[in-house]
Amino acid sequence: MAKILVIDDEPQIRRVLRQVLERAGHDVDEAADGAEGLVNVRARMPDLIITDIMMPNREGIETIRELRRETPGLPILVISGNPDSALYMEMAKLLGAHAALAKPFRSEELLRAVGQLLAPGQPA
Repeated sequence: MAKILVIDDEPQIRRVLRQVLERAGHDVDEAADGAEGLVNVRARMPDLIITDIMMPNREGIETIRELRRETPGLPILVISGNPDSALYMEMAKLLGAHAALAKPFRSEELLRAVGQLLAPGQPA
């Protein structure tokens, strides 16, 4: 279906997201931080980015800013489990993320958000 890049510093989160998305038929790449994610975007140009906000090296907000400069139409789904995640997710949306989910979330919520962002005429 779609080529999706998951950017998260927690390997177990990346693994679970990969499993859920691959079961739904998507091709999934992983990156451990925003710097690695940007390299992947430049090399493979995914259809959708799912990124955490709080990460070492290059965090999510900085990554979103760079993605907006380089790939303005690329849909971005932000995920965060930070106690202040509502504030960070709102900031991410102001900077160009198209949707946000607070960790923990259910597989159905993830797949619904991904489906909406990949629908023709999207991102919202």
